Amino acid sequence: MNNDQFPLSNKYNPEWLLASLSGAANPLWLAEWLASAIKLRPGMRVLDLGCGRACSSVFLHREFGCQVWATDLWFSASENGQRIRDAGVSDHVFPIHANALALPFATEFFDVILAIDSFFYYGTDDLYLNYLARFLRPGGYLGIAGAGLVTEIEGNVPDPLRVWWTPDLNCLHSADWWGRHWTRSGVIDVELTDTMPDGWRLWLAWHRIIAPNNLSEIAAIESDQGKTIAYVRVVARRRDRVDLTEPFQSMPAQYVQKPLVHD
Repeated sequence: MNNDQFPLSNKYNPEWLLASLSGAANPLWLAEWLASAIKLRPGMRVLDLGCGRACSSVFLHREFGCQVWATDLWFSASENGQRIRDAGVSDHVFPIHANALALPFATEFFDVILAIDSFFYYGTDDLYLNYLARFLRPGGYLGIAGAGLVTEIEGNVPDPLRVWWTPDLNCLHSADWWGRHWTRSGVIDVELTDTMPDGWRLWLAWHRIIAPNNLSEIAAIESDQGKTIAYVRVVARRRDRVDLTEPFQSMPAQYVQKPLVHD
C-alpha cells in the first residue's frame, strides 16, 4: 500500500482508503501526482470534480490547506458528508451532489478545478471545456489525472488488451490528445501533458490489491507492459482575456398559431 513516490499518500490509513474507494485507481496517488504540478496554496477554492467518495477532497485540504468542494453525481453527498466530518475537515470540505454537465456554482468561483480519474466520463465533448471554464477564475488552474493511453489507438485494439477492452473504454485518451483537445477550445493555455513513468506497474499493483479476481484486466496490463495504457496528466490555466458565453438552458416559448394547410 505504501509507495516511495507518494510520501504524502503514505500517511493515510490503508483501511480508511480502501473503505473510501470509488474506482479502480488509487485516488491519493493520482491526487498527489497532479498536485505536484500545480501551485496549491492554503485558502484556494478547489473544485474536486467527480470526487467519488471524497477521499481525494479530504487529502487536498489536509495536505495543502485548500477549501474543497467535493462534487460527484454517482456517490451520495450525505455519505461523503459523514466521511468528511469523521476526518475532521467539515469546515473546509463541502460535499455536493451534482452533474458535471449542470454545475451549481457561480462563474469564476474557483481558483483550481481538478478531476481525479473521472474527466474521461464527461470531458471529451468538444463544447465541455467552454462550459467548465466559466467556473474558473482567469489564470486559475485546470488539472486532470487518471487512466489513459500512451498514444492514441489507430485501428484495432492491440491484441494484449482485446479480452479486457469494452466499448466504454473508448473514452480513454493520451495526454497529448487531451492537450490538443483543450487547446482547440481557445479558452485555456496548456502547460503540461505527460504520462506517469512506469504508471502501468502501479496500476497493476493496485489492482491486485483491490480487485484480485479481475483476471482479465490484470492479464491485459501484464501483457501490455505500458505500451498502450498508462496514467496520464494534463495541466492548463484559463486565459485572462476570453469571452465565455452562457450556455443555452432553454428556448423562450413563442408559439404562434397558424393554419396547418391551405384553405
